[in-house]
Amino acid sequence: MPGMPDDRGQNKLRSDNIQSPVPNPQPSGTLLAFDFGTRRIGVATGSALLRQANPLTTIDEEKTDARFARIAALLAEWQPCALVVGLPSNEDGSPHELTALCRRFANRLKGRFNLPTILVDERYTSLAASAQLNKQGVHGREQKKLIDQYAAQQILQAYFDEPAAGLIV
Repeated sequence: MPGMPDDRGQNKLRSDNIQSPVPNPQPSGTLLAFDFGTRRIGVATGSALLRQANPLTTIDEEKTDARFARIAALLAEWQPCALVVGLPSNEDGSPHELTALCRRFANRLKGRFNLPTILVDERYTSLAASAQLNKQGVHGREQKKLIDQYAAQQILQAYFDEPAAGLIV
């Protein structure tokens, strides 16, 4: 109909019915972001109002129960309105060896804590985090204990900079 907005293709679910584009309005309040790894999980926090991400901590627990206990404590402390998880992929966008594990982690966060959970492309975040730490005078082995939380900061900042690129779990 002339003069009427055309909403075809807007917010349609993907064929796997797991993800959809992030709806508007964007979450408002505090967000927590995670850089998932099999050994460590970096965590960052940020305000949707200020659109500024900051590194928070690194969860260095091997057992899943201990990891989720630490996450639960962070959620109780920060009271986030949404969670952001970096989704690894290869340079060409194809799935990375950790892609499926990361999706599983995001789904577990959503299921356990019942918060909106958003996946964000995390390509190059570790490189950007390392460069940021280098600028701060943290080099080489000294970066090991901080790199994951700084990568989580990069993930969250990428979401703040381009929220439409995030996918809801």
